Order: sequence, then structure tokens, then C-alpha cells
Amino acid sequence: METNAGLRAQATLEAPMPEPAPNPELLRSLGRLVRGLSALFWGLPVALVVCVQTAKMEMLRPFGVVPPVLVTGWLAYGLWQFGYFQKQERVWIHALDKAKWLALINLGLSPFVYFWSRLPDQPLYDIMVLALAVSGLLFLASLNTVLRRLTAMLPDEGLRQETRYFTVINRCLVFGILLLGVAFDLLLRFPELLRSVGAILQALGPAGPLLFVFLVLLPLAMTMALIWKIKEVILDSVFSPGR
Repeated sequence: METNAGLRAQATLEAPMPEPAPNPELLRSLGRLVRGLSALFWGLPVALVVCVQTAKMEMLRPFGVVPPVLVTGWLAYGLWQFGYFQKQERVWIHALDKAKWLALINLGLSPFVYFWSRLPDQPLYDIMVLALAVSGLLFLASLNTVLRRLTAMLPDEGLRQETRYFTVINRCLVFGILLLGVAFDLLLRFPELLRSVGAILQALGPAGPLLFVFLVLLPLAMTMALIWKIKEVILDSVFSPGR
């Protein structure tokens, strides 16, 4: 009897411990996080295309202010989904709040894209569209900071290093584009500052916004790649079968 009891006790000790049940609240917050990443991944290029089309083309003008408001609201929705994840982390929430404010500014300025397309000679609309372009670039830089803070909380060292490297590049590109845009605008307004370059830029004046859209594509594409990678890591590590 004692031998049997000892064998049963040994078997009990050697038996694998049951895995802890997943935290339902954590799973819900991760689900919202993945949903927000998906919204940002698809919303960033759509927002760029829709705003440019509304400003420059006739295709979306019959819909008025609705398309730019919808796409900028889409980006704000994606960021708001992030807010359910790790609410106690102050550094993460602080970076997220900055991006949220910029998303709201973009949403508020987005109707002026349509107004400017109707009355491009109005100084107020010109200033508002310029403010939207600057705010949009700052939003892209702030989003990269949010992604870096997010990966700092994920258990993947390779992803953290990759995100840290590319977010630095993206932010440098964004601020470089901002400086280039300021220089472009000054030379258009005051071509006497540098007559040779100013004359060329005045000739390219109508195509100037499209050139800057082309420059934005590089940091935008790298940001989308990071978003997709982060989403895949979360799905593989948390929601894969057998985990």
C-alpha cells in the first residue's frame, strides 16, 4: 500500500503542470490592437490617395467633404483601438495620445481639401490645406514612435530592433520632407532668394504637390511594412492554434 501511494505521489509530482488560462481582458485588448493595426495598414494609403484625388481630380468631388472625412476618421478609429492595450504603461499612452491629437487635427482639417479644390485662390483654404499636409506628416512621424513603443512591450527582440531602426529612418525622412517643403514654398513665394532654382520651381509649381506625394511614399511604405510585421507577430504568438 505504501509503495502504491508513493508511486502515485511521484506520478503526481512528475505530471506536467496545466497551462494557465489566458486572460480574457488581455485577449480582448490584443484583438482590438490587431484590428487597429489593420485599420492603419489599409487606411494610410487610402487616406493619401483620397485626399489627393479630392484636391486634384474630379473623380471624388461630387461626394463633397465625405471621402476625406471618412478616411481620416478611419485612421483615428485605428489609433483609438490601440488605447485598450496596456493602459497602465505611461510612456506608451503618452506617445499614443500625441498621435491621437494629430489624428483629430487631420480629421478637423480634412474638409478643407474639398473646399480648396472648389476655391483654390482663397488664402484661408490654402493655409488650411498646407496645415493638413504638415499635420499629416507629423502624424506619420508620431505613428512611428507609437509603433516603437508598442514593440517594446512585445516579447520579440528581433522585431524591437527592426522597428527601432526603421522608425528612426522614417522620422528623419518625414522631417526632411517638411524642411524641403518649407524651402519649396519660400522659393515659390520669393523666387528672388535664389533666382535660378526659383524659376525652375515656379515652372514646376502645379506639379509640386505630386512630387511631395511621391517623396512621402517611401516612409509611408516602410511604416506599412512595420505595421504588417507587428500584426503578424501578434497573431503568430497569441492567436495561433496550439498556443
